[in-house]
Amino acid sequence: MRIVHDWLGPIELPEAPERIVSLAPNATDTLFALGLGQRLVGRSAFCYRPAGVLGLPVVSSYTRVRWELLASLEPDLVLVSTGVQRELLQALVERGFPVYPLPLPQSPYGIMENAVLLGALLGVPEAATQLAQGLAERYARLYRALPSRRVYLELDLGGPITVGRGSYVDEALRHLGLQNIFSQHPQSYFAPELAEVPCRAPELFIYEPKPHRSRARERAEQLMAERGWALPLVVTGGDELAHYGPLFFGYLERLVGQIRGVLD
Repeated sequence: MRIVHDWLGPIELPEAPERIVSLAPNATDTLFALGLGQRLVGRSAFCYRPAGVLGLPVVSSYTRVRWELLASLEPDLVLVSTGVQRELLQALVERGFPVYPLPLPQSPYGIMENAVLLGALLGVPEAATQLAQGLAERYARLYRALPSRRVYLELDLGGPITVGRGSYVDEALRHLGLQNIFSQHPQSYFAPELAEVPCRAPELFIYEPKPHRSRARERAEQLMAERGWALPLVVTGGDELAHYGPLFFGYLERLVGQIRGVLD
């Protein structure tokens, strides 16, 4: 199959890839949602959802690859994401691997578009259409599901990171009816000036811990105490809002329930 990619130009890929290595959690999630999990032969260390992927060889971190192991798996397709995996994409191309990058979504609708894109690439367009339609219906039901509140969101990514203009998370919060206090910041993801947060008068603090962190709520409460903040607090399960595969919509539904519980 010869296709033209926006970044890579003309590329050749198999008509029906059967040995897929996914180095992007969003792609891994989408493959399973499309019923194609059995085609996976390798994964990244961050591809730990759904549980069915855990028995596969770990080929990489998010940006560094075990090249000999990857070659030994003889993949006919390697999936990556854009964003911080751009350099990895270039290295894969230079080494001759058949690679396809899925774009970083600008809104939750981009997650649905990626599902359709991957479904077309892998020969299951009908399943992809059905998946996207189901996700769209779930997302539509969340429109203005919450009372308007000014929100500060903090993702623990080795340090505090928040979201600004052009982030799919910022758009999702707006869709729910919330007001991200940094929604006009020109960067999609950035380290905020914490002293600036109280000046923006947030009414709710959403904290997303690292995945698998124990006592995450205790950690969030400790941070609030150190900073002198007194805000209603919601703590996600970890790596939920930062995940842009189909599971994101379930995490968003859970977030709505958590916020309602805090605000009621």
